[in-house]
Formats: sequence, C-alpha cells, structure tokens
Amino acid sequence: MATMLSGSIMDGAVLVVSATEEVPQAQTEEHLMALDIIGIENIVIAQNKVDLVDRDRAVANYDQIKTFTEGTVAEDAPIIPVSAQQEVNLDLLIQAIETEIPTPETDPDEAAQMFAARSFDINRPGATYDELSGGVVGGSLVQGTLSMGDELELRPGHQVDEGGQTEWRPLETEVRSLQSGGGDVDEATPGGLVGVGTGLDPSLAKGDALAGQVAGDPGTLPPTRNGFEMGVELLDRVVGEGEVEQISTGEPLMLTVGTATTVGSVTSAREGECEVQLKRPVCAAEGAKTAINRRIGARWRLIGVGTLK
Repeated sequence: MATMLSGSIMDGAVLVVSATEEVPQAQTEEHLMALDIIGIENIVIAQNKVDLVDRDRAVANYDQIKTFTEGTVAEDAPIIPVSAQQEVNLDLLIQAIETEIPTPETDPDEAAQMFAARSFDINRPGATYDELSGGVVGGSLVQGTLSMGDELELRPGHQVDEGGQTEWRPLETEVRSLQSGGGDVDEATPGGLVGVGTGLDPSLAKGDALAGQVAGDPGTLPPTRNGFEMGVELLDRVVGEGEVEQISTGEPLMLTVGTATTVGSVTSAREGECEVQLKRPVCAAEGAKTAINRRIGARWRLIGVGTLK
C-alpha cells in the first residue's frame, strides 16, 4: 500500500476483490481511496474466487463492485471474473491488463535509476574467499538501462560514525551480474523486477539492509535528504476510524518515499503542508510522492499522501 502511494514503481493497478465476501471489505475500500487520492487511472478489477460461488452470488457480487466504484477513479475499470486457483479467465485478465495498463514509453539514453526493494547476501556458510559473490540488490528499474560492468551509485548509502558525528555516505560499485524474468541477462530495462549483483561487501546487503536505497549512474541521483517540506493531501477518513485530523507539530509520522520507509517528526505544520525531520535519510527528488501514516492505536494507519518540495 505505502509503496503504491509513493508512486515509485507503478504504472497501473489490479484491484482484487473476492466473490465470496461482501463488497467493500475494509482493506479494499482503503486501497481504492489510495488509488483515488493519487489519481492512478489505469485500473483493472479482478473478481476472484468465482469457482466458489454460484452464478447468482457472482452476479450480486459484481453489482456490489459496480456500486462501490461508482464516482471513483475505478468507475469505468473492467471487471474480470477469474479463478486463480482453477486458472479460469487468466488469459482475459492478462488481456485486460495489456489493454488498460499500457507499457509507458521509456528513453534508454536516460540516466539509470532503480528503487531497491530487497538486498541479499547469497553466499553459503563456509565459502572460501575466492568463492564469494558481492551483495545483490533487487528492485525495479524505473528509467534508463543497466548493463554488465556499469558503474553504480547507491544513495543514501551507508551510515558512518566519525569523530562523534554520524553521516550517510553514498556507496559506489559496479554491476557484476543481472537477473530478470528468472534468468541471466546482459542488460536490464524498465518494467518488472531485476536482481543486480554488485561488487559490494555482502555484509552490507545482508537481510535487506539496502532496501530503500536508490541506485543509478554515479552523479545523477536525487539528493539525500535528512528532512523535507511537503505538500499534504489527506484522506477524508481512515477506514473504521472516522475522519482524519490535520497533522500537528511534534507528532511522529511514518513516511514511505519510493521503497524507503522512515519515521519523521513534524517540526512545523500548516494547513496543506508540513516540514519533517527524518530519523533515517532518504534519496528523493523534488515532486516525489510520499505515503503518510499516523499511529492510531497500536498500528500505523494510512492518512494521506505528500509531495516533496
């Protein structure tokens, strides 16, 4: 949800609704509110589990979906009845995705930029030094191309303590392997997920330690921010909790920018905008979207979306 709201790796959305449940469920309603607030218009609705209900129930569920989406960004979205378990109508779902969510045009000459969602140490215990492989970063390439041997910069990078001061320094490495679509490739382009083998110390990548980084051509990445000002657009309400109150100075927020999630403290709040100081820095350009979550009870709940200034 948060990654969707930040708009980092999405060209469209498939809204999955179960034919066995009443519409809307709380999570479905929250997802549609999120799609509405960020204006994602390329939407396909998958009415799943139609194999578990009779025709009358499936039709009634379809009518509930139409009523639920009326007046929203998904009002005209096609509704495809499917059974993922029985593989029924999956071909029609794929056709609808291809029709309603067109592949965007990309410029291969743009500077490469990738949002890292995962990172791994792929070495087996007991491997000798000559058997070691560098850390692997997995994520989505959103622009440009990556090729074997390319130089790569990662921001914010890694935390360094020096002279009693803590700072974040970019990491620089090279592309040593590329995997996409389940196989090795020599070049990666936008669309889908890609795994990038690097020359980084594998301990830096272990256990998703590099998740949330932005990787790309050295010198071309957005700045590292320890805080920022953002325009704020709040949801009308939190599902199951009532209306959303305005953000106030001093309150903590959980923010997702790209694939990076961090906690920020609001240092100044005004109607429609606020300033936050981050516990962990992010790499983000002006105009980037951030999902805003507030702690309600024991959970962080989505309350809106921000635009970095």
